[in-house]
Amino acid sequence: MTADRGTPVQRERATARARTSTLEQRPPRLWAVVGATGTGKSELSLDLAQRLAESGRAAEIVNADAMQVYRGMDIGTAKVPERERRGVPHHLFDVLPPREEATVAWYQAEARAAIRRIHARDADAILVGGSGLYVSSVLFDFQFPPRDDALRAELEAAAERDGVDALLERLRALDAQTAAAVDARNPRRVVRALEVALLGGDAQVTLPTEPRLWQGDETGGTRILGVQVDRTTLVQRLDRRVEQMWSAGLLDEVRALIPEGIGDGPTASRAIGYAQALGHLDGRLTQVEAIEETRVLTRRYARRQVSWFKRYAEVEWLNPGEMPA
Repeated sequence: MTADRGTPVQRERATARARTSTLEQRPPRLWAVVGATGTGKSELSLDLAQRLAESGRAAEIVNADAMQVYRGMDIGTAKVPERERRGVPHHLFDVLPPREEATVAWYQAEARAAIRRIHARDADAILVGGSGLYVSSVLFDFQFPPRDDALRAELEAAAERDGVDALLERLRALDAQTAAAVDARNPRRVVRALEVALLGGDAQVTLPTEPRLWQGDETGGTRILGVQVDRTTLVQRLDRRVEQMWSAGLLDEVRALIPEGIGDGPTASRAIGYAQALGHLDGRLTQVEAIEETRVLTRRYARRQVSWFKRYAEVEWLNPGEMPA
């Protein structure tokens, strides 16, 4: 004879109690929500934080989008407005002015420190974003090339005075392989490569061949959730997003950011959408050309994101709106 397990409502309450008990027993966890732009990562991260809270575990979100770290860059980065964050604490959003450079090494230290603070509050941390190198720098044991701000300033002055070709010659003498691979049309990359070579470091930063998940301090482990959308649907979403960016006032946003230094920012000025808006405002592109270039680059970027995250063996792939077990 089968034992009476109670009504559906009683069974649901028992399951919720069991889940809450499990959450209370385990140490805080690191979650990562990854995938291409336009797949619904932000929505999933908020849904996950809400479900965890309902089960008795607080959760906080850490940004892993290279452009959402910048203040004022909201429309073109699809940043979730504060009023729509459902009361979930968000970290590493709006922390830099557009004129400053954001580096992966800087981000890694800041993100891991934020995660440790969240875990110290006995809350789960949810890392969310599609910047592959930023995500990987937190999840895996990345080592970054050395830096020397004084040396870089000296090399930047030399590039202005003598030209990039002179720096390339110096780089070839130190590291011919890097000199052949570096983008010679990008003075910033040449300067950085030469800086690293002069400091005796390796200019290449890639996903380790056998990546080892970073677990932080004593935590409840790391789970990586990937959001995937079929190619046709994703292209439609991305094209629609680009149109919405421009209709929502991207040009006005960029105009307001020019006094904040976006045109001179080594990172922010190259952001997809923002670079094209700047090109339109200074007369290099018509609005039609700027929008079309933004579409093309957004699709290309999404393809690179898909390829990057497919390399993660630990990903649990979900469809938009789907929640992990």
